[in-house]
Formats: sequence, structure tokens, C-alpha cells
Amino acid sequence: MKKVLYALALPLLLFAGWWVLSADSESFYAPPLADILTAFANTWTLEALKADVLPSLLRLLAGYLLAAVLGIGLGLAIGLNRRLRYAAEPLLEFFRAIPPPVLVPVIMLFAGIGDTMKVIVIVFGCVWPILLNTVEGVRAVDGVVLETARSYGVTGPARITKVILPSAGPQIAAGLRQALSIAIILMVISEMFAASNGLGFTIVQFQRSFAIPEMWSGIILLGLLGFALSLMFRLAEKRALRWYEGLREAQRRAG
Repeated sequence: MKKVLYALALPLLLFAGWWVLSADSESFYAPPLADILTAFANTWTLEALKADVLPSLLRLLAGYLLAAVLGIGLGLAIGLNRRLRYAAEPLLEFFRAIPPPVLVPVIMLFAGIGDTMKVIVIVFGCVWPILLNTVEGVRAVDGVVLETARSYGVTGPARITKVILPSAGPQIAAGLRQALSIAIILMVISEMFAASNGLGFTIVQFQRSFAIPEMWSGIILLGLLGFALSLMFRLAEKRALRWYEGLREAQRRAG
């Protein structure tokens, strides 16, 4: 319960400060928070959530999961093969340095302006932190653990699923966590370029029609979605890495 209170304390304090400081605002571009919340309730009905938010979440989920599969799969292959790692590192660093939004116009030429383009943009941006963290996690697996597994006859796919992936799990989870925040950003950016629905598209439409309270309500909704997705990821991560959390707790108590 204390952790929940600590997590909510700062956001609630910031919202309270925003409410008080904006209460007498007469700025067209910075309306009072009360007006924004009223617009939020009127704008984001169940129909609006189905029409604009659900498509965005489906694109994000498709791109994120595909990036996870590609990143972890390629990361395992590169991390386990030294020659392949030496050959691939320059290329990986080159592509990682390219900001994904820059490639949106290029991707549009080949994939059009439909959902495929948006998913590809998310995949391109998310795959690199997952891939590179997987490579480093695989490289960091203790050699003694690998030799022990080999002596007990744990080889082939079992070696990967029972030894390497669990040992590299914390590092892979760190890459997945980074990729989630990138996925949310790219989801919005891809919908701002060319779309007929989605949260990013709707926010831009509000801005272009000078519906400022509605625009701010979309930004707040985007923040709430990001918070909810982050919380869900943390719960899944904690469940998947229970052994790691237990080990850290034991080390902390021993120290």
C-alpha cells in the first residue's frame, strides 16, 4: 500500500498544482485544468476510445511484439557467435544511430500510409535496445554456469531456454523496458504523418482545429496510457524475474 501511495503522491501533487496555478488562466493555449478535464470527459467516450485509442494500441502491440521476437532472436544468434558479433556490430551501431522518425517518409514510399507503415516504424525503433541488450546479456552469462550445464548434458535448445535466456533475462528486460517507451513515442509520431484514426492523429486534428482543451485532454490520455502500460510491464517483469528479485534481496540482506 505504501508503494502505491508513493507512486501516486507526486502525480497527484503535480495535478493539484496545475489545477491551482491554471484556475484563473485566460490564455487560449493554456486553459484551466478544469476545462481540460471537462473536455476529457466529453471527448473520450467509449465510442471515441474504440475508434481512436484501440487502433493505436493494436499497432503498438503488433510492432512491439514483433520487435521483441526479432530483437531477442537476433540477439541470441549474435551473442552466441563471436564472429557474427564482430561482423554485425558496425552495422548495428549504424542503424541504431538513425532516428526512426526520419525514416517515416521513406517507409511510406514502400509500405504506403496504412497500418503496415506504422507497425514497421515501431519495429525499427524498438528492435535496437532489445537486440543490443540481449547481446550483452548473452555475453555476460557466467562461463561456470555454461560448463556446469554442459556437464549435466544440458545442450541444444534446452541450453538456450533453461540456462542462457534466464541468465540474460534481467538485461533483456531492461531492453524491453526501453523499447516500450520508444514504442509509445513512435506510435504517436507515425499517426501524425498519415492516418485517418489513432491517438496521434486525433491530437493533431484537435490542434489544427484550435480545439485546445480537447488537444490537452488527448495528451493527458496519452500519459495515462503510458503509465498503465509501464505498470503492466513492471508487474510482468516482476513475475518473470522472481528468482532475480529473490537473489537481489538475499544479497542485500547478506550485505
